[in-house]
Amino acid sequence: MDLIPAPRTHSFRPGAPPCLLGPRPWLDAGPGTAGTARWLRRELGAATGWDLPAPDAADAGGAGIRLRLDPGLGARLGPEGYALTAGDAGADLAGASPAGLFWAAQTLRQLLGQDAYRRAAPLGRGRTWSLPRGTVEDGPRFAWRGMMLDVARHFTPKDGVLRHLDLLAAHKLNVLHLHLTDDQGWRIEIARHPRLTEVGAWRPRSRRGHRASPLWDETPHGGFYTQDDIREIVAYAAERHVAVVPEIDLPGHSQAAIAAYPELGNTDVVDTAVLGVWDDWGVSENVLAPTEAVLRFYEGVFEEVLELFPAEVSPFVHVGGDECPKGQWRASPAARQRIRELGVDGEDGLQAWFVRHFDRWLAERGRRLIGWDEILEGGLAPGAAVSSWRGYAGGIAAARAGHDVVMCPEQYVYLDHRQAPGPDEPVPIGYVRTLEDVYRFEPVPAELSGEAAARVLGAQANVWTEVMEDQGRVDYQVFPRLAAFAEAVWSPLPGPAERDYAGFEARMAAHRLRLDAMGVRHRPPGGPLPWQRRPGVLGRPLDGEPPNV
Repeated sequence: MDLIPAPRTHSFRPGAPPCLLGPRPWLDAGPGTAGTARWLRRELGAATGWDLPAPDAADAGGAGIRLRLDPGLGARLGPEGYALTAGDAGADLAGASPAGLFWAAQTLRQLLGQDAYRRAAPLGRGRTWSLPRGTVEDGPRFAWRGMMLDVARHFTPKDGVLRHLDLLAAHKLNVLHLHLTDDQGWRIEIARHPRLTEVGAWRPRSRRGHRASPLWDETPHGGFYTQDDIREIVAYAAERHVAVVPEIDLPGHSQAAIAAYPELGNTDVVDTAVLGVWDDWGVSENVLAPTEAVLRFYEGVFEEVLELFPAEVSPFVHVGGDECPKGQWRASPAARQRIRELGVDGEDGLQAWFVRHFDRWLAERGRRLIGWDEILEGGLAPGAAVSSWRGYAGGIAAARAGHDVVMCPEQYVYLDHRQAPGPDEPVPIGYVRTLEDVYRFEPVPAELSGEAAARVLGAQANVWTEVMEDQGRVDYQVFPRLAAFAEAVWSPLPGPAERDYAGFEARMAAHRLRLDAMGVRHRPPGGPLPWQRRPGVLGRPLDGEPPNV
């Protein structure tokens, strides 16, 4: 069957008559299944025109959909495992947990065909839908199957984030990492510090293309999520069994915050009062001052963040911790004095001091810090986790030191990188990472085994948006490669060289039709369509194979 990601096992009967559902099937939702039942009635009901009423005596002989929880499946298929059976009586979906049952519903939708992804059924036409007869038993390889969306460089409005959550769920991905703050914008309302969004959420213009490009878009750019928007996003994600990981970047990538509150910067070496939100890409030299006042400011920020992202759905909080230029600290008498007071190892020690402070602060409040792999350089508390982005090396070191790891090496799963070497690829960034390259991505490097390998929670694909100015550009860069990534983190695949890419590519023919039905403007197999190109907008392509570091 054309299922993506590929299930652990499936058994369908070729040539057998299909299981027929409709035109008015029932939905029998057992105890603990109300969430999946609501989703089926809302999403599948819209596409099919079905009401999916509860069964009654009149409907008892017809086909329908049964939902139940079966914790016993967990022993064989894991906590997110499920079983689906389609036969004369309809479809029986069982999950080891509510999440497992929800993934079973996603498989049911795929089996019904691409029209099950539409938002409305054709008017005036009742319809019977068919399912292949057989069974699927499935469960994910990794617990962390994520995508990072950078909303700081180019803002994604709330409805776009909700759309991404639906797309993640359709691919059985379960983490959305929101990169909420950077030099180029602050995207989350903080009530006690209103200028973070009044000032920090807006920049006067944006460079078009890579930072070497001479082109500018002079349209002011910005936006932010209100606290009610965030609550809605988190609730919408929880209904789809997706955890949302907020990222508040520090001590670097902070010019938007400094533009809003100049006292956060290194005022003894820079006139921070004249700084605006940065309008260029790259890494700004303007970083946070290493003071107790700055710590108190960000503690206030995190207090509101923790209230908006409850621990039961967002146990991790990302603090960035990467790419912090040290020039201002080297030039600052106040920073040099701070180094002496703290007894840390120079300017690098100041960066580690920031991270360790919030590591302890979050742990005291029952949360786990996660940060980019630079945070390893100053030592971490036992519960902290690492996003390994510069390659595998940081993740390997973290796992061997007893820290949990999310693998997201830029050379393999940064989806802003170009998809082909051709001249028509829009704003080509980085190494060529084809659909096949992403399909062959392996989250656990061969150097890890046993207990250290078990520290790899999973992986995520990162979507940096400097050169993605709107939803269409994001769609083009992300899809269909996110489908390949989803299979790499869900399915029990063999080693990269032994994977059946031809079989995956054949299944992608059906999956592209699903993407079409969902309105996803993905990259066609033959390359970009004319309106997907960006002629004359410079990128920064890198040639050859990416280094395995």
